[in-house]
Amino acid sequence: RRADREVGLQAVAKNGYALRYADDVLRADREVVLQAVAKNGNALQYADDVLRADRDFVLQAVAQSGNALKYAADVLRADREVVLQAVAQNCYALNYADDVLRADRDFVLQAVAHDGDALRFAADVLRSDREVVLQAVAQ
Repeated sequence: RRADREVGLQAVAKNGYALRYADDVLRADREVVLQAVAKNGNALQYADDVLRADRDFVLQAVAQSGNALKYAADVLRADREVVLQAVAQNCYALNYADDVLRADRDFVLQAVAHDGDALRFAADVLRSDREVVLQAVAQ
């Protein structure tokens, strides 16, 4: 039975994408979804919308896989702490951040301090900002 929690946990532990085939009850189960995201950050796309909009849950998810930010609720993709957590785990996560953050000089300075490669996802104007570039290459 697809709703069987133990089977669901075992399935997502092997392949995070197994969440795609899980019952809605399992897609709303914090532990099951976090296990799936730990295996594959993109699994967050199959999580219940309530979890994708839950700030504490998304902070845990992006700590496991920064790319999970791509599937977080829009309001969380504009949340400085959530995005920095994601970028600290994987610099590519900045690509999924809200455009306002990607154009925020102070925020991008923090992001490139974690990983200089994050610079490639900053707004164009910041990619030519001397201080931002120096901070990025120092990493």
